[in-house]
Amino acid sequence: MRPLPDAFLEKLRRIIPANQWDKTIKTFAAERPTTFRINTLKNLSGTLKEKLEPKGFKIENVTWYRDAFILRKGKQKDLEKTDIYLRGQIYVQGLSSMIPPLVLNPRPGDKVLDLTAAPGSKTTQLACLMKNEGQIMANDENPIRLEKMKANLELQEATNVTLLPPGDGGMVWKNNFEAFDKVLLDVPCSSEGRFQLGEPSTFGYWKNDTNRRMAKDQRRLFKSAFLSLKLGGTMVYSTCTFAPEENEMILNWALETYGDALEIEDTTAPLPLHTRGLSAWGDLKFNPTVVKSIRILPTPDIEGFFAAKLKKTKSILRPEEMFDETGAKIQNT
Repeated sequence: MRPLPDAFLEKLRRIIPANQWDKTIKTFAAERPTTFRINTLKNLSGTLKEKLEPKGFKIENVTWYRDAFILRKGKQKDLEKTDIYLRGQIYVQGLSSMIPPLVLNPRPGDKVLDLTAAPGSKTTQLACLMKNEGQIMANDENPIRLEKMKANLELQEATNVTLLPPGDGGMVWKNNFEAFDKVLLDVPCSSEGRFQLGEPSTFGYWKNDTNRRMAKDQRRLFKSAFLSLKLGGTMVYSTCTFAPEENEMILNWALETYGDALEIEDTTAPLPLHTRGLSAWGDLKFNPTVVKSIRILPTPDIEGFFAAKLKKTKSILRPEEMFDETGAKIQNT
């Protein structure tokens, strides 16, 4: 079995609490079970157990999210042949993927932007939380993924979602400046939380500079998300990776860039096992509020994850004059 990269493990040891190290390492060899949630936009007569157990499935409710379940007996391919799946009454989704919408906590009537949305797992969850009331605008640059997302939205009957034409998420703010009550930014990342020893393709691409290269695009997307957010609005930044370069360092950069226009808030959402964000990385000391972010620790049931809840406390004036296309602040403005 191919080992994980030594450089990755060296970094990970500096991130994971010592008392969780042995448990964390074991999760990279674990085969995680299928997880799914109820589509609350569609009526499900009876209970899931009544629907699934006679067919040989065994399910377990997730303690921190009442609409989520773990498939303890049975295979995903067989679950996807059931009537409740084919009718869109359930949605197969990783547990960590369900966390950002819960942290964002959109309410019916909100106007929400899902900036890197396809194929729509979180978008359809947002629609459920909003009871199909209000508006969700979803963007992705990949037209094939957007077509898949369109099919998912139709099956799930998420009728309050509008798909933007395929395009760069970093440019969305230009036509939607301070237009949204809430913004979800689950950025493309190095996906370290999904590394599996039994599947070398999940980590074969990783190199020492992977995190740094990903962070460049993440800053661009952060800029677009934040400039699209209304004054007083809420934004969630999340990744499925461990690296501080893509997590705490992005938040620290944002606080330096946007100053008192941005605050990191504590999350009140119920969560699985997690730690606070790091206060420093090497010689770099982060803004003290960065520790309000959360890092979900991996278990046999859930992948490693990172999320932060942010609030816009001041309007950004003349953004085209203040920030370049990478999101960096232009000097002498």
